[in-house]
Formats: sequence, structure tokens, C-alpha cells
Amino acid sequence: MNRPEAAHEFDIASDDDGPLEDDHFHDQCGVFGVFGSPEAAHFTYLGLHALQHRGQESAGIAVVDQARLTLHRELGLVRDVFTASVLARLPGDRSIGHVRYSTAGGTHIKNAQPLAVDYTLGSIAVAHNGNFTNYEEMREQLEGMGSIFQSTNDSELLVHLIARATEDQAVDRVAAALQKVRGAFSLLFLTNKELIAVRDPQGFRPLSIGKIKDAWVVASEPPAFDLIAADYVRDVEPGEMIVIDENGLRSYHPFAPTPRKMCIFEYVYFARPDSELCGISVYDARKRLGEALAREAPCEADLVIAVPDSGVSAALGYSKESGIPFEVGLIRSHYVGRTFIEPQSSIRHFGVRLKLNPVRTVLAGKRVVVVDDSIVRGTTSRKIIKMLRDAGAKEVHMRISSPPTRWPCFYGIDTPSRSELIASNHSIEEIAKYITCDSVGYLSLEGLHKAVGGKGFCDACFSGNYPVAFSNPTGTRRQLELIGV
Repeated sequence: MNRPEAAHEFDIASDDDGPLEDDHFHDQCGVFGVFGSPEAAHFTYLGLHALQHRGQESAGIAVVDQARLTLHRELGLVRDVFTASVLARLPGDRSIGHVRYSTAGGTHIKNAQPLAVDYTLGSIAVAHNGNFTNYEEMREQLEGMGSIFQSTNDSELLVHLIARATEDQAVDRVAAALQKVRGAFSLLFLTNKELIAVRDPQGFRPLSIGKIKDAWVVASEPPAFDLIAADYVRDVEPGEMIVIDENGLRSYHPFAPTPRKMCIFEYVYFARPDSELCGISVYDARKRLGEALAREAPCEADLVIAVPDSGVSAALGYSKESGIPFEVGLIRSHYVGRTFIEPQSSIRHFGVRLKLNPVRTVLAGKRVVVVDDSIVRGTTSRKIIKMLRDAGAKEVHMRISSPPTRWPCFYGIDTPSRSELIASNHSIEEIAKYITCDSVGYLSLEGLHKAVGGKGFCDACFSGNYPVAFSNPTGTRRQLELIGV
């Protein structure tokens, strides 16, 4: 399909990017479900904890106990939202859960998931990882027919479509509703009788099936199974619908066959390094990215360091291939939340220093290769390089284990607009000058695909080749003016 119109030249972002200076792409959600265990809510809580990296702004769990659906969701981290007393109020043997990272302007409890409603066939809850690319178009149609939306969450679209469907079974209504939407979705539905898991025909977002004793579990990533000692069974196939009820697990394929287009950025940054997606180890793939980067963008240096944690695997690969020793040059704090009270007397680069601190004895007088997974706006990279120079680094060479990110994502990833992406209309030399490093080197698109291995990936954020059409190319979403406090 055609690319969206190129953005005009832009002024590079200032150094003031908010308290934590977070300049990464973000997967917007993680989902987890259990069917057939009296500890369903507790297992879901642990599964969501293992998926916390996929969303840190809200968490929710819906559980069914003898045909009664109970829902609890709040803004915050899983460990803070689900206390022992809250979990005690969520009895049942089947459950789905959700962690969310919202786009700008969307951090409100009304957008937290799972969503749960009562309708003609009973109760239903939904948890969604992805993005419907025809959301605006479908919402306008439904509003024209009298539907009233309470959130800006595109998952609410499904609730209306399911309620309007005429099929006699929930699973058939879900299938009918999904025929009307486009885009990326890994979905979990919980009804009074069953747990339904669906993955879009392209398989943009991951989804896996596991088992613990007689209970079935479903999760965005397999490491969520490890925490509860569940066994990985297999991935949900692109375009597959899984129905789990008291009779066991059944598989359907309600969509026309479509070439797979899983998000390749899962292997660069989103997924946990201990994940295996589509039979490919994320850790091994990231090491290969670093090895390929060393071949494509070599550098004379004394040591290789990583921007923790996402750059570590690639940095190890770069070190192995180049023969330059790997050292720990930046220490990351693991105890920083998404908000922090900044001192009244401004400290320059305060947010980055909350997360990272240089090891001066490692860096002083050295020529340093620093490996990271991506440069988005460039603001964080600029601050990191200044920290390294302040710690005594003689030279700083930035190496990126992916191609330049030049295009926004419309398939469930929170990305800036194209005008904010530094690589969209700035040369490599201009980027190096802005972030104040001695050189910048990126991995090529060909090198990325070869290092990950396999076939059938979406690389639209690098190439601009979007495999599924979208009806709102600016990527903007209207925000309701009525906000509860």
C-alpha cells in the first residue's frame, strides 16, 4: 500500500522531554488468560507481572465464578494494583488480564482493560493487544446508528459490534465482529462459558498457548508461563481462533489465509530476551543483530558498552564479532517508576540520571562504542552521550542494532508522528551532530532480516511499507472532553 505523505522539515526536539526522558517505541499492551484453575486470578496476576514490560500505565483482571463476571482494573503497576485483598475478591476458575501502555493523552481509567459489559447473551470481557486501523471509520458508522462510546480505546469498538451481531453463540458473534475490523489484534475474550483467544490474519502481535496441570493458559509471551510453572504448548497461529471451555480446546480459522507479517521490532526491543517467538530465540536474534552491526558499521575503539537493558544482547554480539572487549559502562536503576518528583532547583538531564549512571573507572580515557536498539527522537541518546563524555570517555561512537526508524506504526505500537522521528528527514551525519557523538552507525534493513531469520515480518517503521491499509494516516485519535476525576 502507499506510504503516508512525507512530513516537512522539523526542528529537532529540545532537551526537555518529561521526567523520565523515555525515547523508545512502546508496545501498548500485554494479555494473559487462564481457564480451568481455582487460582485463575492469582495466576493471571503473576502472568501480568511477567508481561509488565509491555505496559506500565494500567492493569486489570476479569474473572468468572459460576457464571458471575467480576472485574478489577486501575492505573498503576501490577504489583500495586493487585494487593492480596483485591485478589481475594476475584474468585473463579477462569480469568483474563491486561497491562497497558497508552498513547499520549490516553492515560485514564476509562481506557484501562479488560473492558466488560452485559449484553443479550450474558457477560463478556475483552483484552486487546494491537490496533484497529479502521477504528475511526467504524466508530463513525456505529455512532451514526446510535452507539454511544465511553472511551477512546479502540477495543470498545468490538463490544458494540458483538452486541449488534445476531448469532446465537458468543464465539460466532466474536468471529462476525472481527470480520469488520482491520489491523493488528491479539485478543482474549472471557464469557460465562468460555475463553476465546484470537490472533489477526497477519499475526502482527505474538500470542502463545500453555498448560498447567488441567488448566489452559494464554499469554502475549511464553516467559509468562515460566513464572507459574506452566508448559509452553505452541503459538496461536496467525488468523486462528482458539476456544477453551469445559470440553477442552478447539481451533478455528475464520479468516481468509493471508501472508504473515509479524512485527520485526519484537526481536529488536519489545519482547523479553528470554522469549521464543515463531520458533526464534529473541536473545539469539539480538546477538546476531549486534554481530551484523559490527560487520556493517565497524569502529576502532577500546571497549563496547550497552544502553541497558535492551541494548545488552546486541552489544555482546558486537563485541564478539569485532573482538572489542565488552564492559558494563552504564548502570540502570530498576526502581524508577513512571513518575518522580523533580527537585525545585532544576538538575540538567535529571530524568536520564534517574535511570542510568556511568561507571567512570570503565570509561575514563577510552574510545567507547555504545550500542542501543534504536534512536527515536534523539533526545535520550544526546543526554547519554553527554553523560559518557562527562565520565571521561575520549570518543563515543553510537551503534544502533536496527535500521533508522523513519515511519510511525499503526499496528499497536505507540510511536511519535513522522515529523518527530529524527531519522525521517535528517542524514546520519546530522543525527551524529545533534546527539554529539563521534559517529553513528545503523544496521541495514537487509541485515536486520537476515539476522532475525525466518520470513514474513512487518518492517513498516523502517521501510514505510504498510501491509494493512489504515483510514486515519495521521495516526491521531480524538480525545473525549468529558473526563472523570
